[in-house]
Amino acid sequence: MKAAEADILLIPGLGNSGPDHWQTRWEAKLSTARRVDMGDWNKPHRPQWTERLVRAVNAAEKPVVLVAHSLGVVTVAHAAPEFDKGKVAGAFLVAMSDVEDVSRMPAPVPGFAPIPREPLPFASVLVASRTDPYAPWTKAETIAHAWGSQFQDAGDAGHINAESGQGPWPEGLLSFAKFMSRLG
Repeated sequence: MKAAEADILLIPGLGNSGPDHWQTRWEAKLSTARRVDMGDWNKPHRPQWTERLVRAVNAAEKPVVLVAHSLGVVTVAHAAPEFDKGKVAGAFLVAMSDVEDVSRMPAPVPGFAPIPREPLPFASVLVASRTDPYAPWTKAETIAHAWGSQFQDAGDAGHINAESGQGPWPEGLLSFAKFMSRLG
């Protein structure tokens, strides 16, 4: 599948993705990409975030490809059962936050735990860093297996954001392009 053939929905995490974050850069670069407005980025409310994501997916006119980061990844897992059947072609999930371990979270995110363990009803890849302060690599691997997601090791990349030095994250864009090509 080519990017032009899909509605690419970006789902940032807590605090949104700033101007130097790879999601913001991809949004500017990919003509069919747009950010889903989750409401209050600093005080996430799971029912609101889930509802806004479901509404955006179900309103899409083309097949949807989700690109989620951090808390956005967990939001995708919560919302997946509510998407119209067949609307989502795939999900590129990056740096899942372990909302089940509140000591790892930079701010309270009530209602997001537990992380759903049901298989996702669409193709997906979960990218994880071995040094992510918000989720242990082994936990991300376990969740990827439960979701039926391909698991991708990003190495020593922190939280895979601008603060961890990833900026435009060209390796991620290459990986995303390969993922898109498999959705054909």
